[in-house]
Amino acid sequence: MAANEQKLDTFTWEGKDRKGNKTSGETTGASPALVKAQLRKQGIKPGKIKKKSKPLFGGRKKITPFDIATFTRQMATMMKAGVPLIQSFDIVSDGLENKGMQELIIAIRNDVASGNSFANALRQHPKYFDDLYCNLVDSGEAAGALESMLDRVATYLEKTENLKRKVRKAMTYPVSIIIVAVIVTAILLVKVVPQFESLFQGFGADLPAFTQMVIGMSEWLQAWWWAVLIGIIGTVFGFRTAKKRSPRFSDAVDKYVLKLPVVGMILDQSAVAKFARVLSTTFAAGVPLVDALDSVSGATGNAVYRDAILQVKDEVSSGTQLQTAMRQTGVFPVLAIQLTSIGEESGNLDEMLGKVADHYEAVVDDLVDNLTSLMEPVIMSVLGILVGGLIIAMYLPIFQMGSAM
Repeated sequence: MAANEQKLDTFTWEGKDRKGNKTSGETTGASPALVKAQLRKQGIKPGKIKKKSKPLFGGRKKITPFDIATFTRQMATMMKAGVPLIQSFDIVSDGLENKGMQELIIAIRNDVASGNSFANALRQHPKYFDDLYCNLVDSGEAAGALESMLDRVATYLEKTENLKRKVRKAMTYPVSIIIVAVIVTAILLVKVVPQFESLFQGFGADLPAFTQMVIGMSEWLQAWWWAVLIGIIGTVFGFRTAKKRSPRFSDAVDKYVLKLPVVGMILDQSAVAKFARVLSTTFAAGVPLVDALDSVSGATGNAVYRDAILQVKDEVSSGTQLQTAMRQTGVFPVLAIQLTSIGEESGNLDEMLGKVADHYEAVVDDLVDNLTSLMEPVIMSVLGILVGGLIIAMYLPIFQMGSAM
């Protein structure tokens, strides 16, 4: 190897751009010092720089929405620093370890280099870039402000993905508790209770009713465990299939989940946050309000809000104010309607909608934290009741025999 050749590693970095806004990304370099120098040339004041650890197993990784958000942020940062579009593609792709994402960026880069617009190149990959993303980039190109639009889209994607992650956390936490409780109970019934049952057979006395009930459950589960397993798998598979193939069933589920305690409130507030965030982004990009509402309707992730937004769109198309149309649906919270009204009257609708999104994203964050702290004692209580109940049922005959002696 030549003396002047150096091994390049991938580094993740955090810093501030020329406007003082926080930004982050990945880049390749021989050392943290050289990476800092490279970032300074791009107009970025570097902060934390950390060498990215390589995955234990190689192979092609799946492209996630977070990858798309990171790509958008990196492109916005490069273009704001004055790096030409084609060169920005090259720099971003060189710093990636995800081969699938790297190939996607190279394909887009080649399309743009051959004369296509950025938006049209993105439209060749609808699996990763939806109509909303492509239309926003198209608006930015047409207005000659692509770097600003990419920055706005990156912010939208980052906040949306953070919100989705919080909602997933809120949904998976209770489910994980139920799964753990079921597994622990099944293990005790199948493996532990039979050991006590063989011991009780030599007592020659009637067992307490509670113990008999637990032994009966154990015997039933040992005989029919396969039916229980098939039933659980079939229920989960049937539910997912019905939700995917039956719009009526899917809409009914969306309406029901909003009525659930705590979790329903989290989903409700997150839908409002998504509505405000997407509408703020599209309206600020110069998209007419009616067209923006059409794009927003499918972005909330809930049928109740989808139908409400489509109703708002019809009302706005006939000349009704946005805040009046929102109030008539009976779905949107009062604060969101009031802030929207202020935005319409002041001419700063996109800014006020952004404040609505910020507020309800913070509410979701607090609700998720509260749910987490609330579920911890619930976990202890549920597991304590299940495990403690089974232990009492098994030791109750021993206690009775000891008192008789």
